[in-house]
Amino acid sequence: MRRITDRLGPAPLGELGLSGALHQLADAFDSPGLTVSTRLTPSPLPPLPAAVEVAVYRIAAEALTNVMKHAHAEHAELRVRVGTHVLTLTVVDDGIGCDPIQDHPHGVGLRSMTDRAAEIGGRRTINPVGDGTRVLAVLPRSPSVSDWRCAAGEYRAR
Repeated sequence: MRRITDRLGPAPLGELGLSGALHQLADAFDSPGLTVSTRLTPSPLPPLPAAVEVAVYRIAAEALTNVMKHAHAEHAELRVRVGTHVLTLTVVDDGIGCDPIQDHPHGVGLRSMTDRAAEIGGRRTINPVGDGTRVLAVLPRSPSVSDWRCAAGEYRAR
């Protein structure tokens, strides 16, 4: 079922493009108890392969869902930076944090983010940051670029 729905892609991507879809996603999670901001570099984001856009959107959606459900955060920031060879997606919150060693092995959402990143040759990590949590996904800008990890150190989080 997931393979079928993945091919369809999220409707906002087709309607608004990745930049607009991510802003809309952040707005959907913004509430009186949680402020969600978005920082895209460059803005608007350049066109990317559909597989990359779908992975970014779905990983961001899952990370923000986890913030809403588990973090007890007041603020979250969704950041996307597109470099020459890689795209870095970061969701940071000021919530109660998590145990990065345990990484909740039974959590479908965390496993889903990891799987989505890996499907296109990327990776996902989760770490405590301050009092909150940082979800980081580093994805190849084009899944066909075989040596993207060595591209001038762009894969490092900023």
